[in-house]
Amino acid sequence: QDAFVAFHVDKVLVSKYLKPLQIGELAPDQPSIEPTKNELLVKDFRELRATVERMGLLEPNQLFFFLLLAHILLLDTAAWLILFYFGTSLLPFVFSLLVLTVSQVQASWLQHDLGHLSVFRKTKWNHLLHKFVMCHLIGASAKWWTLLHSQHHSKPNCFHKDPDIDMHPFLFTLGKKLSVELGIKKKKYMPYNHQHKYFFITLPPLLFPTYFHCHTFYIAYTKKYWADLAWMLTFYIRFFYTYGSLLETKTLNSLIWLHRMLESSWFVWVSQMNHIPMDIDYDKNLDWMSTQVQATCNVEQSLFNDWFTGHLNFQIEHHLFPTMPRHNYWKVAPLVKSLCAKHGLEYQCKPLLTAFTDIVHSLKNSGELWLDAYLHK
Repeated sequence: QDAFVAFHVDKVLVSKYLKPLQIGELAPDQPSIEPTKNELLVKDFRELRATVERMGLLEPNQLFFFLLLAHILLLDTAAWLILFYFGTSLLPFVFSLLVLTVSQVQASWLQHDLGHLSVFRKTKWNHLLHKFVMCHLIGASAKWWTLLHSQHHSKPNCFHKDPDIDMHPFLFTLGKKLSVELGIKKKKYMPYNHQHKYFFITLPPLLFPTYFHCHTFYIAYTKKYWADLAWMLTFYIRFFYTYGSLLETKTLNSLIWLHRMLESSWFVWVSQMNHIPMDIDYDKNLDWMSTQVQATCNVEQSLFNDWFTGHLNFQIEHHLFPTMPRHNYWKVAPLVKSLCAKHGLEYQCKPLLTAFTDIVHSLKNSGELWLDAYLHK
């Protein structure tokens, strides 16, 4: 399966775990590809994958990732030094808050690379540094992230299968089909016709400091991720020891909440610009490439966009080749675009601000579709 190949770096190792699961083999006269999948596209994508491997695009440039980690650690240190040298008045506090937020978001992009095993050739080194960055630098569980994010990549924008759209229908109604279906059933958990307005004050600023903050501890505890919990505690010990020596309790709590809210806003706008405006539906059991391309879109390349989004402006390439180091996305993009054109798949690439506004437009359209269906007699 293309999903199996896409996710696993060490194919020989993971194949050993598959042997006990084998239940038989297909008869010679049975097709090896399901009728819902485009056989020619599957063949062409596998040829593209082979080309990518021959070109060495799955090989990481470790200097690139070392510099990323170095600039994160420098920013993290600078945030504390600003308060230490310039005092804790309003202006130094604001500058420290902004620097800390940038450090945390860039650490989020780096942990994403590590979680996808794209930084080191050896899986164990990816896992080890993932715990350092995700647990110690950010304060969340690495295994919790892997559990949720792997499901997202397997079935992006598939209702009931992608945890990233679990906010439908409790907070938002997403996608044309699902919104109409919800309206016909006369279900209303929120005033969805206003969701494009309350989006600004709910999901972006509150996802990290509320839901994610609680959920990461809940999953780590219930699934007994004891190593992750121990690593996570080191973040809070370090944070309260270093900043607690400079700030009063009320100011310290403000620093924690404000930087989490800013970090959350940055993350949500970037992560959702690639998915919410795209097709959201039930699982149609399509081939790997169709599934990924229909659920994702790109944002134009620039040095700022690459840094600001952690190279997730190349979301299509990332979803097709999740273990590919991010510095190689731009190299494979023309090949992916060409294959999409050959098979009539829409390859969307838009300016950054357009991608942001498309989130709001998509929510507004979904809300209007729900309302029309809800009011229809």
